[in-house]
Formats: sequence, structure tokens, C-alpha cells
Amino acid sequence: MMHLRPYQRASLDALHASWAAGERAGLVVLPTGAGKALVIAALVREVLAAAPDRRIAVVTHTRELIAQNHRELLGYWPQAPAGIYSAGLGRREAGAQVLFCGIQSVAGRTAEIGPADLVIVDEAHLIPRTAETRYGRFLADLREARPDLRVVGLTATPYRLDSGRLDEGEGRLFSRIVFEANVGDLIHQGYLAPLVCKATATTLDVAHVPKRGGDYIPSALEAAVNQDWITRAAVEEMVTLGHGRRAWLAFCAGVDHARAVRDAIRAEGVSCETICGETGKRERDRIVAAFRDGRLRCLTSVGVLSTGFNVPRVDLVALLRPTQSTGLYVQQVGRALRLAPGKENGLVLDYAGLVRMHGPVDIVTARTAAAIKGREGEIRAKACPGCGALIALNASTCEACWVEPDGEAGEPSHGASAEDETPILSIAAADWLRVEGWSLASRADRDGSDSLAVTLHLAGGDRTVLRVRLEHRGHPREKAVAWWRGFGGGAAPMTVAEALDRQGDLVRPLAIRVVANGRLSQSVHYRMPGGRVYAETGRLADAMA
Repeated sequence: MMHLRPYQRASLDALHASWAAGERAGLVVLPTGAGKALVIAALVREVLAAAPDRRIAVVTHTRELIAQNHRELLGYWPQAPAGIYSAGLGRREAGAQVLFCGIQSVAGRTAEIGPADLVIVDEAHLIPRTAETRYGRFLADLREARPDLRVVGLTATPYRLDSGRLDEGEGRLFSRIVFEANVGDLIHQGYLAPLVCKATATTLDVAHVPKRGGDYIPSALEAAVNQDWITRAAVEEMVTLGHGRRAWLAFCAGVDHARAVRDAIRAEGVSCETICGETGKRERDRIVAAFRDGRLRCLTSVGVLSTGFNVPRVDLVALLRPTQSTGLYVQQVGRALRLAPGKENGLVLDYAGLVRMHGPVDIVTARTAAAIKGREGEIRAKACPGCGALIALNASTCEACWVEPDGEAGEPSHGASAEDETPILSIAAADWLRVEGWSLASRADRDGSDSLAVTLHLAGGDRTVLRVRLEHRGHPREKAVAWWRGFGGGAAPMTVAEALDRQGDLVRPLAIRVVANGRLSQSVHYRMPGGRVYAETGRLADAMA
């Protein structure tokens, strides 16, 4: 059976705690690629283990996600009493105890599928605010049969451009965010692929494109960006910067634009197809299968691949669709976050200025997304003068080239080369302290037990002492085990004496970065050989002596 990662376990613990407190509609926020399907599967099994007579509906909006979530549950729990109700998949197993269904298929059919005690909504950001929608009416019908109905929403982006946060305002379906995992933390812990961003010479000018409903009017936007000379210039950069990249996604402003970009990419000798709302089911399945298998290098799309598209090998995302929607930006970038064999990172080519508008993806929150609405022209990232890559406005250095910016949010450098890549993340290199050596010893704790004292000798003569409590129980032991594994030691020893005997199994970090999370808590990041970063969070007394 697959095992939950620590943040996945923490999300379920937080959800169970919210239920124990009497809450019935919580949101779980997990980045794209963080394994929402596995969290759903574990939640289903835990609910039925505690109450075998409960009935669960897992609802989403596409047949691909329905099938994926159903498959994940059976992989996690082969005996699960699960079925599918989806016109797109040709299955109507209405009596299943755990029903995976499409909202288009079950809306208005609650009498046929029967009551439910728990509804799990995947990609919950697609639920409109008004109750007079398929989701609203579906949940209202289920509550008539079971007034104590619980609703769980899972999403990477808990906000909408038109109505703000999903847990705020009149007509909200969710009471609060019960758990939120950060993109940067999961990258540093090795669960997601790092992202790098290249400032492009080609930029899309949408200064005079009118807006409606908070975003650009689609027809006017496409007319502004779908120009042959712009497309050719952007594609030439894409081909140059994407050399060696295996799987490209290009997000476009309209169907004609997506086809024009496709044709320009093909003209450069790169295999490419287009997927949009007009693409038939069989044709779409054929194209996605070819892309997934590596027989097709690039897909251009409009409106259909930014949510729920799961192809881990994607290592280049081209943003060719300007948008005021932070959610759409995060969803598009998130297609490159999944890990895959041979994949070092995901490259984001930001022709649309989205990183500058919305900020580095690891610091985007529901609050910052809400602030974007109605604040046109505000810049949330700047170009590094050394390599032209986009970094956070408050970053004092670019982590890759360590060149001091001049404090001005200028235009991206047009002379940047393909080798100059920088994560579109907020961590600054100046905060890292180089580790020049280390030593391990046994140290007695106040309770009489021993801890492994790890002294890191830093540049400049400073030192930091870490306490790894291998002989303790509960959370301290769990943290110690995670630390030992994070430092390459494999299975953790039970005693400090054993740890000292096996210290040769560990890998010394190259640098350390400590970030205060308020007065009593901190995050510690360790830069390991090969570019990997291991991170942990806890009370000051837990990590540092």
C-alpha cells in the first residue's frame, strides 16, 4: 500500500480535527503535483474504517479526473466499494458506496444516486460562488436528505477572480482553509520539481485590451496577441531555450492563437498538436497519449490543460495568455511541478508577464490573490540584472548568479542566455550560510536521555548546533528520523551510539538557511550536494541549541 507523505498526513489530521470541532465544510489546499488523489483515497478509507455504513461521493468536472481518482483509490485500497457515475466514461454505477462522479452527470439526479454523508470535491476552485449552479443545487439536494452532510474541497488555488476566496463572502460553500501546503516547502523537501524562469525578449502588450468580469475580454485579448511576427519571435525563443526539454505546454489566448503557435512550432521542426474545447474525445485521447508517451513534444492549448492535466514529464511551460487571474497563473505553472525520472526542473517562459504581476509562485496565497483584483499595473517581481531571470521584489539577490540587484523593477534583460535559469521562487541566496565542516557527538538532555549533537562550522568562524533526538519518543523521534533520511542516512538508528558508528552514511550540507516564523518557530533549509534542499520546521528549542 502507498504511504502518505508527512504533509498529506498532516492535511488529513487537520481535517479530522475540524470535524471534531463541529465544522462541516473545510478546504484542503495542496499544490499541483502534491498528490491530491492519494489524499482523497486515504480520506475515503479512513472514513469508512471509522464508520463502515457511511456513503461518500467524490465529485469533479472532467472524466479524466474521475477516472484518475477512482484508479488511485483502487491502487491504495483494492477492495474499496467504489464505482463511477459519468456519462463521459459510459458508467452509471449509482449504487456504489463510494461514488466517483462528474458534476454534469449527477446534478439533478440525487434521487437516482441516493444520499451521501460526505462529498469530496476535487478542483474545488471551479465551484462558482452562487448557489444557483450545478454544484450548489447538488449539495442543497443532498443536504435535504442528510442535513449533517460534510463537504471537503481540495484545490491548489482556493480563490476565484470573480468572487475572491472560496471560504469568504456571501454564498460561500466552505467555512475555512483547514490545511495549506506551500509550493516552496514541498520543492525544498524534494516532493515537487523546482521551477526556473527565463525572462523573455518577446513580451505580449495588452495595455489597451479591455476587461470584463475582472479579466481580459477573450476576443480582444486574442486579437492583440495573435499576430504573426509576435508568434514567430516567441516560438524562436521557445525552441532555443527549450533545447533539451522533453515535454512542452504552451498556454494560448484563443483557439486561433493556439493553432498559430502550433504551426510556428512545427515550422521549427518540433512535433506539436493543439487541444481546445472543440477537440473531440477520441482525438484528444489520441493526442494526450502521444504526448504522455513522448511521441509528441509540444501541446498548445486554450482553457483545457490548466487544471487536472497530469503528465509529470512536462518540463517546459510557455505562458502566452495574459490573465488577471492568479488562480489560472498558478494552475498553468503547476503543470511543471510534478517529479519525473530524468527531470531536473521545470522551465517557465513568461511571455505574458504573469510572474511580474502575480509574484513568485511559492509566495502566492489566497490573500495575495485577492489583492490582485482591481490593482492593474502593480508589479510583484523584478528582473535580476545579472541573468534577466524573475525574482521576488523583496529578494536581495538572485539565487543562481548571486548578483546584487539595483533595487529598480526594470525590464527583463534581453541578453539572457539559455544557461541563465533561476527558480521563480522567493528564497534569496544572501540568506544562505556556507557550511565548511561538521562534527557529531553525544550530548545529554535534561531528561537524562541522549541526543545527537551536530555542530555545523560556518563561513566566518560561526557555528550552529543541531540536536537530533533519536532516542526520544513521539514527534521528536519522528523529526529525528526525517532528519536522518533527509541527510542521506537511510533507515534511522535507534540510539545515538549507533548514529555515531554510522555517521559515514550521512551527507554534509553545503549551506544552511534559517528563517524565523514568528518569535518561537523557525524553518531550517539545508542545501545538499547536487542542488537538493532539505527543509524542516519547528520550535526554536527543537532544532537549535
